[in-house]
Amino acid sequence: MLRPLILLVSLLATLAACAAPPPPPQLGPDGKPLPRVYRITAADERRIPFEVLDSVNALRAAAGAPPVALDEALTAAAATHSRDMSVQNRPWHFGSDGSSPIDRVRRVGYDGQFRGETISETYETEVETLAAWMQEAPTREIILDPQADEMGISWYQEPSGRIWWTMVFGKSGGGGAADTPQG
Repeated sequence: MLRPLILLVSLLATLAACAAPPPPPQLGPDGKPLPRVYRITAADERRIPFEVLDSVNALRAAAGAPPVALDEALTAAAATHSRDMSVQNRPWHFGSDGSSPIDRVRRVGYDGQFRGETISETYETEVETLAAWMQEAPTREIILDPQADEMGISWYQEPSGRIWWTMVFGKSGGGGAADTPQG
């Protein structure tokens, strides 16, 4: 068990090293650091899902879990929820209409089994967000779930720069939605 954990920590360090070094913090009028704003460009929008997929699959491989593939329906469910969290101004797993993650994957026509959802409200990059999810047991378990074989990733960035990230995992082949924890 210690060896896979060491591999995961090493892999996270490697992924973090691939990110550009952060600029020095800007200070607000009160002298406190302002949040560093990571702006997602049109080019980033095409790159991010595949970068996250590659990173997730590297983490899964290190943990002995099979790879996942990007799924359009799960990505659509993630996109809907990221925007809705911004509207609600809070990171949580329920929609403004009371919908659950299972409701959202059904609404977009996903015919597989829902396995889990990770969410975040941050100014951080996708790599930093994934690294933060991997540091917490509930979200790490979702990302490394050996039964998952599909994922969707999306975000909504507010004009302020705040980013609402959502990643959804599923298992293809029908079988209905599972009551799986969210992180």
